[in-house]
Amino acid sequence: MALGRIYSAFFNDVTVTAAQDFFELNCPSDACVVLLEIHLSQQTEIGDAMEEMLNVLVKVGATTTGSGGSTPTAVPRSFGDPAYGGTVEANNTTKATGGTIVTHLADWWNVRVPYDRVFTPETCITLGPTSTSNRLTVELVGAPTDTMEISGWIVFEEIGG
Repeated sequence: MALGRIYSAFFNDVTVTAAQDFFELNCPSDACVVLLEIHLSQQTEIGDAMEEMLNVLVKVGATTTGSGGSTPTAVPRSFGDPAYGGTVEANNTTKATGGTIVTHLADWWNVRVPYDRVFTPETCITLGPTSTSNRLTVELVGAPTDTMEISGWIVFEEIGG
């Protein structure tokens, strides 16, 4: 049973041609946030000849937000829960920077299949309300070889607030 409120945020069918932060999750000033799940999928690179490996990093600690993307609304997973106290950004082509950035996860996504990362309680990444740990990014390190249409979502828990 969850201790806090569960939210999800997504982007759908976005043209990706450059390295970017797929997601930037910003913690509210009065709560902690736990990343529970990441999902990425694409619909344009189909078949052996189009197969590509993309480097995905999850980082915490940037003090300057990224830009160039969108601000999807975090959706409560339970009816009646309040709006999420922080913010979510997606597809920022100018990545979050500054501060002491710590990489928590380095992974490769074979675009022929969806990228699904569900964190166990022992492997969850937790954000705090302090300025050094309140921003998490799910980053595409380099540009894809070809233009891709990508969709994705994250699921996270807000504790406190």
